[in-house]
Amino acid sequence: MSSRLKAVLFDHDGTLVESEAVHHAIWNEVLQPYGVQIPVALFMEDFSGVPAIANGHDLKKRYALAPDAVELADTKNRLTAEYLATHAFPLMPGVRESLSRLHKAGLRRGVVTGARRFAIAATLRSHALASEFEIVISADEVVHSKPAPDCYLLALEKMGLQRHEAVAFEDTEHGVASAVAAGLACVAIPTAMSAVQDFSAATVVVTDMASAVDWVLKTG
Repeated sequence: MSSRLKAVLFDHDGTLVESEAVHHAIWNEVLQPYGVQIPVALFMEDFSGVPAIANGHDLKKRYALAPDAVELADTKNRLTAEYLATHAFPLMPGVRESLSRLHKAGLRRGVVTGARRFAIAATLRSHALASEFEIVISADEVVHSKPAPDCYLLALEKMGLQRHEAVAFEDTEHGVASAVAAGLACVAIPTAMSAVQDFSAATVVVTDMASAVDWVLKTG
């Protein structure tokens, strides 16, 4: 490894864990009392990888709903927390092996996500991954979540890193936009739930996390 690249910053939903289908189902549970459902194709295009409050604003406007965005997001977060109390989002394929490879290469690792801290805590607890990550930055730590760059800039500050010393792993257009706006290289790993989105701003687009790690070790 050269000294240029020192850390890999992982998104959470869709990157570390396979959660977007569950988020889609929970959002439809939130909307059921109002006679509204989000078609899967629309969720994949406009809602996947977007923080709950931003989705709340979109849904209120799109469907002229009575509750405000905060109420919608709070209900979504409550139902997600209830789900995570008895379930765990499964890890995406190759996560453990990829973390091990990065550790052996001497690369620092962090989580930078638009999700709430309780969701990341559930993942780290359920899969015994807390020791793998030096830092966790969630939507709770910033005023403006993804696609704003704030969460990545805060991670760089707390880790004492320059922008060129870290690379982000993201699975959505919003996540890529956040990393790029912060000045980071970004490896996009689209999933079935995000493949229709625009990844043209990413540094490179790969098919899976093993390939993302290959790119980092080759480039770094």
